[in-house]
Amino acid sequence: MATGPRASASRRTAGASAMARSPLLLLPLSLFAALAASPPAAAEQQVPLVLWSSSRDLWAPLENAHEGHITTDIQLSSYLDPALEKGPRNVLLFLQEKLSIEDFTAYGGVFGNKQDSAFSNLENALELAPSSLILPSVDWYAASTLTSYLKDKLGASPLHVDQVTLRELKLNDTLPALLLLRLPYTTSHPSNISSGLMAPKEVLTGNDEIIGQVMSTLKAEGVPYTAILTAVRPSRVVRDASLVSGGLGRHLLGEDEGLKPLSPSAPLLPPVSYNDTEPRILFWARNFTVTYDSESHDLTHLTFGTSMLNLTGSSWNSSFAQLVLTYENLFGPYLTFKFILRNHFYPVSARSWFTMDRLEIHTNNSFVVFNSSHITAPSIYSFHCQSVSTDRSKDGLLMSSPSSAWRVNFQNFQIQAFNLSGGNFSYASDCAGFFSPGIWMGLVSSIFMLFTFTYGLHMILNLKTMDRFDDHKGSTLSVPLME
Repeated sequence: MATGPRASASRRTAGASAMARSPLLLLPLSLFAALAASPPAAAEQQVPLVLWSSSRDLWAPLENAHEGHITTDIQLSSYLDPALEKGPRNVLLFLQEKLSIEDFTAYGGVFGNKQDSAFSNLENALELAPSSLILPSVDWYAASTLTSYLKDKLGASPLHVDQVTLRELKLNDTLPALLLLRLPYTTSHPSNISSGLMAPKEVLTGNDEIIGQVMSTLKAEGVPYTAILTAVRPSRVVRDASLVSGGLGRHLLGEDEGLKPLSPSAPLLPPVSYNDTEPRILFWARNFTVTYDSESHDLTHLTFGTSMLNLTGSSWNSSFAQLVLTYENLFGPYLTFKFILRNHFYPVSARSWFTMDRLEIHTNNSFVVFNSSHITAPSIYSFHCQSVSTDRSKDGLLMSSPSSAWRVNFQNFQIQAFNLSGGNFSYASDCAGFFSPGIWMGLVSSIFMLFTFTYGLHMILNLKTMDRFDDHKGSTLSVPLME
């Protein structure tokens, strides 16, 4: 799991007594209050996460909760671990496709019109639950890997169910069970405002009905449970360049340009993260395509934002890192990419630099190595480049000798394997030189014009007027000829 660079507010509601003090609208009001206290762009990389349980005293009051706080992967684990260890062994995960704080603001009836709320059943479940926890701002990537985390903690594979099949299950509190209910969401984008926003509200209301039916089924059967509601990714992307963390520094995945989707149908996906005891290697690209002869595949959605990516063979230590991505049934039985990176201290610059030595492509009957030594940056930074490819006509950074039939193209490429900052990309060292062609043209033109101006001014200052003149009243001025 990883954390995001932007900020929003995190607020806790613990127990039925605390929720009873919210007279208007429990969940949406909490989220709206947190949202109102923070800038609107804060939800750009975060999703809300709501937990409630049939057991009491699973969560203690939050400490050091403040505006601008994002729940990180470590903090999320600290909230979930007690519930999984002391609470019920039946965990119900409502995983919505997209969800943001703005959804509760827009459709939750936070201005007093509670009868129009799209979350009435969720509010009722929270009000009746002995224990509950509301986290309005959880790192998006941390939430997207929640299924894998729960699987490891419970030792049970997720079982995809719906409100109908749930009634047929025989649940008890002795065997752990991880029940996964996927909830849809329609595309909500500013361009669709003119066509009406009833479709998202209707979908959210339908999802709330599903939550209500599931809760009624569990209550009728007397099954102890812990329920979690979150989303795979935010439903809305809000841009505000003034809120970029780190001042003028660039965190490419957390920046204004890095988060802007290419289109409403192409949302930003979280990076690939290799972890051992903590996140060690991060890799991301907006677009990842590979071509062999005339066969081409887009691997973007098979690589980023999926828990099914095979990272077997990846390794890390302080001086060497290897990220291995394996895909099945592509260009044969399997297709494997190996990113080989090394970290070395250079006494001349008195700092460590990492270099991506090569990119290897392995298939059942093919093997090719691309030299990528131009991909380098100080070890405390990440490396970013707008385009990394094997296209030599575009000064591609991936070179093979001899020339290969394989073609690889990364758009908005970013990688870091050393000195990760809390699971985030560090400041990005960009492949673009400081002096771009435009800057060089401007400098040369300015120098030429300055030289012309200086030369003309020098000529004007050195003009000399005549100091002797012909006087028509006097004798004629004669100038002796030199023989």
